Amino acid sequence: MFRAIRNKINEIDRSATEALLMSNRRGILAMNGDNGYPYAIPINYFYDNETQKIYFHGAKAGNKVDALKASDKVCFTVYGNETIDESEPWAPYVQSAVVFGRCHLLESGPESINRLKDFAMKYYPNEELVDEQIALAGRATQIFEITIEHMSGKQVQEK
Repeated sequence: MFRAIRNKINEIDRSATEALLMSNRRGILAMNGDNGYPYAIPINYFYDNETQKIYFHGAKAGNKVDALKASDKVCFTVYGNETIDESEPWAPYVQSAVVFGRCHLLESGPESINRLKDFAMKYYPNEELVDEQIALAGRATQIFEITIEHMSGKQVQEK
């Protein structure tokens, strides 16, 4: 159902792809938008390699929420881990991960709060600050979950 990476020499294995997802802080979420136009936005996210799911937060209304209500199919892309080969310093190597899946809103409750805390711990310096922020804004925040159906990663030299 999903296409394989065309140039196999550029493919990175599953563990390297997951490492990229775990180490990066932002990715691009693409959805089916209004009037048949794609809608892609940068988001902060948390990848849980135990559950093989991606979590992100958002407001309770807006274009993203409307797009996800119309179609739960998404594509999520992350890139980074740039490295330089000293023999060609003008042409860096960069890795990317592309995830296809289904996205839904987690219902309010203990699981949603736990996922919000997991997400926040990636971005805040300590648990005390995370707990303060959740107490202040937790009710106004939704947690979305992407169930991964396909994941691929690659590394290319940009020359």
